Formats: sequence, C-alpha cells, structure tokens
Amino acid sequence: MAVYSRLYLSLCSLLLVMVLVINATHGHSAEEAHEQFQSLKNSTMGSRLSEENVPNHEHAVDDPEMVVSMVDMSIRNSTERRKLGFFSCGTGNPIDDCWRCDRNWQRNRKRLAECAIGFGRNAIGGRDGKYYVVTDPNDDDPVNPRPGTLRHAVIQDRPLWIVFKRDMVITLKQELIMNSFKTIDGRGVNVHIANGACITVQFVTNIIIHGINIHDCKPTGNAMVRSSPGHYGWRTMADGDGISIFGSSHIWVDHNSLANCADGLIDAIMGSTAITISNNYFTHHNEVMLLGHSDSYVRDKIMQVTIAYNHFGEGLIQRMPRCRHGYFHVVNNDYTHWEMYAIGGSASPTINSQGNRYLAPANPFAKQVTHRVEQSEVWKHWNWRSEGDLMLNGAFFTPSGRGAAASYARASSLAAKSSSLVGSLTSNAGALSCHRGYQC
Repeated sequence: MAVYSRLYLSLCSLLLVMVLVINATHGHSAEEAHEQFQSLKNSTMGSRLSEENVPNHEHAVDDPEMVVSMVDMSIRNSTERRKLGFFSCGTGNPIDDCWRCDRNWQRNRKRLAECAIGFGRNAIGGRDGKYYVVTDPNDDDPVNPRPGTLRHAVIQDRPLWIVFKRDMVITLKQELIMNSFKTIDGRGVNVHIANGACITVQFVTNIIIHGINIHDCKPTGNAMVRSSPGHYGWRTMADGDGISIFGSSHIWVDHNSLANCADGLIDAIMGSTAITISNNYFTHHNEVMLLGHSDSYVRDKIMQVTIAYNHFGEGLIQRMPRCRHGYFHVVNNDYTHWEMYAIGGSASPTINSQGNRYLAPANPFAKQVTHRVEQSEVWKHWNWRSEGDLMLNGAFFTPSGRGAAASYARASSLAAKSSSLVGSLTSNAGALSCHRGYQC
C-alpha cells in the first residue's frame, strides 16, 4: 500500500509540473504576441519625399511599401492569434479581431482607435477627447446648430468621440463639415444619414467614421454653413457624395454601409492622403469611389490609400476604385458585382491588388477587372499588378509595368494570405449590429 501511495504522489507531482510548464509557455507566447501587435500599432511614419516638383505633404508616409508590409504583418498576427485560441470569435480580419471579441466594447469604445491598419493606421479621431452624445436627429439651422445635434458635435474645435443616444435618421440640410480629431461611432444603435446632404471632410486631419448607414445623398449648397464654433461661410453646390474627403489626412472609414448617392459613395481628392477604407459594404451605385481630383492635378501624387476587407455588392457599376496618380493597396476585398469594371485609373497610379476575390458578371464584354483611361502605349508603363487574387466566372486582371520590380518587393508576402478566406474576412462588412454585453 505504501508503494502505491508513493507512486500516486509521484504521478500527481509530475502532472503538476507539466501543467505549470504549459501555462508558463502559453502565457509567454500570449505576452509576446501582444507586445508584437502593440509594437506594430505604436510605430510612426515619417514624411514622404514627393516626386519631381510636387509639393511635400507632412502626412504622406516615407515608404508606402513598408505600410503595405505592415498590413500583411497585421493579417499574419491576427491569423496566428486565432490559431492559438486567443480569440474564440476571431476571423483573421486584424481590424475586427482587435476589438470585436470584447463583450465590454461599449465601455471600451476608444479601443477602436488602436485597430486601424494601412495608410490610415495613425488616424486617432477623437480618442483623446471626451464623449459627445447625439440626442437630436434634427438639422434645422446649419449656421447655428443646436447642442445635441450631430452638426453641433462635429464642428467643435476640441477632440470628441461622438456616439448616439438612440436609433435615428438624420437628414442634413447642408453638408456636414467636420472639424479635426473627431470620431463618429454608430455602434449599438441604427444610425442613417440619408435623403439630404452628407459628410464633408475638408482640410482637416484625424477623422474616424465608423458604424453608420449613408445613403440617398443629394446635391446641396448655395447656402451658409458653419464649419467651426468661430466660422461659417458660403458653400457652393456640393456633388452629393456620401463621404467627400478634400485636402485631408489620417482618415479611417470603417464598417459603414453606403448606397445610392448622387455622385460618389466615397471620393478623396485634392492632395488627400494617409487613408484607410475598410470593412464597408457598398451597394446600388454607379461611380463608387474616386481617388484623385484630375489627371492634371499632380499634387495627388502624394495620395496613399489602403482599401481592405470591403464588400463591393449588388447594383454597382464602376470605380471600385477609380485612381489617379498616387499609391493604392487593394487587399482582401470581395467583388461580387460590377457591370462595367472594378478597378480603373489614369495618370499612372500604382495599383497593388492582392488576395481579392473577383466574380465577373455574366456579360461577356465586362469580364475584365481593370480599365485604363489611356492608350496602351502609355498605360503599359503603369505599375498595376495582381497577386494571389481569385478570379471567378471568367474574371481577368490585365497587369502592366514592372510587376516584379522593387516597387512591389516589400508587399510580396501578402500573397500567402489566401483569397479563399475573403468570404470570412469580409462576412461582416458594413454597419454592425452591436448590443451591450455581447460581442459585437
């Protein structure tokens, strides 16, 4: 009996040691993964030297290829954390896996500001300010907005994280002109900006627009509109874009649903840069996204935009996006509908398409993903490439330029992220339905 007792105690001791070793190893791995992710998020970007005689822009990044590689690193880290079981609800989408598994997301709303990737990854919005609760959906006076309205919130001179008291439909009389360091956060309620003017982001910085429905935007203008507590002025006619980004930087547009506007759903022009457009759901529109003002406006050479994890859905025709000049990383998006083409451009933009899923329409004359507004003798020198994309129903991407040149070298590892995963990466694109006390 004594022998069996000693043997039993020895086995128990051995099991205890093994449990302690396993826990220590797991804890160390989790800590290392967390530190690696935080290191990625906290690194900074310098100013990029513009080409030829184009003026410098303080928010253009020094090396766009490095940012593309950082996007890939975030995707890899997110996938590895999911494999290790750190997030039971993880999808491999690094933005969503950064915050959506938190049941207390409503108390930790500002964590979202740590989760952007790509060229707009440094957009902090109103992270460093107070919360502002919108209680009134009305927009009776664009010059003297009432406290509690969305317009009163976005024009303030201080950082603000703007949330909504309840579900609401906001019909704007004139453009909603945003001031710098603002977050519009529609999580937890159902907010529509619809049937009137929509959002203008002009000559500002650090804007996050998250979790709202934007649709049926109409041209407005020839009116006085306030843009800050101390300034209002005459606005000429606006085109009716869903979100118009004009001469602005550090902009992140994430998890919104956009449809059926008079002009573009999202347009970024006039030297805008450091932009990420992610996790959005686009439907029922002709000219979806314009990135670049005109072929002659060379200041748009500083433009750098990441387009990631979006779903380009039913009823879309063209411009997903349409690019000029600049540098555009199109990664892990789901293109399920287009009538003319998906990605277009002019004025020699650099377009890096990686890990997307392209489903061509039935029309045999619209199978090509790409469209160039130039003669082939000119566009054959533009750097456009497809790497790891999934082409369905006869879809094809016409590459050009230096497909294997140094301009793509630091982004080549992204091909390892299979386009077969695009369905799960984009399955929750658009405005989310989030409820207190539950994972969003």
